[in-house]
Amino acid sequence: MSRRSKGLSVTLITGALLLTSLGLGGVAVSAGPPAPHSSAAKAFAVTHSGHAMAASVATSPEDPDGDGYIPANPPVTGVTPSTQDPPHRYFHEFQANCSVTHTRPDDPIVYPQQPGTSHDHTFLGNTTTDAYSTTASLEAGGTTCKAPGDRSGYWMPTLYNGDQRILPVGPQVIYYKAGVTDYTSVRPFPKGLRFVVGSPMQSADDFRHHPGFVEGWECGDSYFNTEFPATCPNRADVQLNIRFQAPSCWDGRYLDTPDHKSHMAYPVVKPGTNDNICPADHPVALPMIEFKMAFPVNGDMSKVRLASGAGHTFHYDFFNAWDAPTLKALVDHCVVGGLQCDARGYDETHPEAGAALDEHYELP
Repeated sequence: MSRRSKGLSVTLITGALLLTSLGLGGVAVSAGPPAPHSSAAKAFAVTHSGHAMAASVATSPEDPDGDGYIPANPPVTGVTPSTQDPPHRYFHEFQANCSVTHTRPDDPIVYPQQPGTSHDHTFLGNTTTDAYSTTASLEAGGTTCKAPGDRSGYWMPTLYNGDQRILPVGPQVIYYKAGVTDYTSVRPFPKGLRFVVGSPMQSADDFRHHPGFVEGWECGDSYFNTEFPATCPNRADVQLNIRFQAPSCWDGRYLDTPDHKSHMAYPVVKPGTNDNICPADHPVALPMIEFKMAFPVNGDMSKVRLASGAGHTFHYDFFNAWDAPTLKALVDHCVVGGLQCDARGYDETHPEAGAALDEHYELP
């Protein structure tokens, strides 16, 4: 495990509060998205998504009226942010180990039904993810994740060294953690939830102070880099790494919103404490995803870039298509149970707890 396996720190939360007035990723959304089904909703999606939108904006089949809102069915109501402080457990997490499947200039969240419109993305997990992906199509697809029940789509801008794509090799670490102090309050993602973490339009300062920033770009003994290091040790065991955390508090109402962010929020600090809680308008605690990606590139880094631009434009997307019972078993056993689990839901330091999944990474 990394030196920083814990969740959001007070410093990061302070950054989250600071960015609230700017909108995540530095896009001004102080007034919030417009009301669902209003004439302004679609225009808001065009100008506030953090992407340079296409001239002709198509919509997802899951958003038939095209306003950018996809309601949860059923919504989660009657929830208040938990302020409980359960027995301290340093870990409350499991891993989704998923490999790269393909690259493609598609983004089914930001540019649904518009193949080739996005910058190039590197996709992990679901083998079918493309511009036409929906919850149903992902559920019917295959996966490179160790757990066959995880058919979610994960993607990020493709990394290049000059004109050569640099793709992560083997299963990558995607943590599912508790982002709030009351880890017992975390519940599984609703099927079909999707969101964007960060923005390709963010500035270097936005990136450095983003509430999801953990260690930035790192290689060898170089950490906390906003941009790619000029050089990395030219050794076989050295790769370029990044870690970046997603918001983990949900409004309970929408699976997506016009800017692909407003239905999610980062935890805030409970006044007078160091405890992280969900804000009142996003009271539902979900797992905190943390990308930990390793790219096999080192030596001279002067030509390394992202498809979205410089290092500070790093961002990623998540589209939930987990088998619901499998995800619930892992969340309950590992996150709510306060364990440090692998992709089977097994904590080697607590063998007495057993595993959530069998040797095939499936429900027993």
